[in-house]
Amino acid sequence: MPIYELACDAGHRSETLQASTDPLPACPACGAATRKLPSGFGVGGTASVPPPAERMPQTWKGTHRGDRDYVTHLRRVADARRDLEARNPELAGDHRPVLAHEGRFEGSPLRAGDPAPPRPAGADGAAGEGSAT
Repeated sequence: MPIYELACDAGHRSETLQASTDPLPACPACGAATRKLPSGFGVGGTASVPPPAERMPQTWKGTHRGDRDYVTHLRRVADARRDLEARNPELAGDHRPVLAHEGRFEGSPLRAGDPAPPRPAGADGAAGEGSAT
């Protein structure tokens, strides 16, 4: 039997447990006619969103040196993310290939089509040039 949440015109609320074919009872506070209200419901558990590809391990070391169970878990997570993005395209991130993700690109990976970043000072490779021998 379902539980119905009821309300009367005076604003009193009550609940009743009865068959759906039974007539609605009068308001217990004032005796007025009642009507069914949409009831809230609770859902147990928590929802989690699989991480995007950028947050998945990118190196052999990141996969616990190729641990079979961990790699299988990562594959399932990646498949779940792919399915989520197929259903919700607005969640899909940048799918351009990552060209560099370590060192100075750790915080912001270099992707195909990005402009070339400025070279760090002292990395121009000019050491030893210009010397006359």
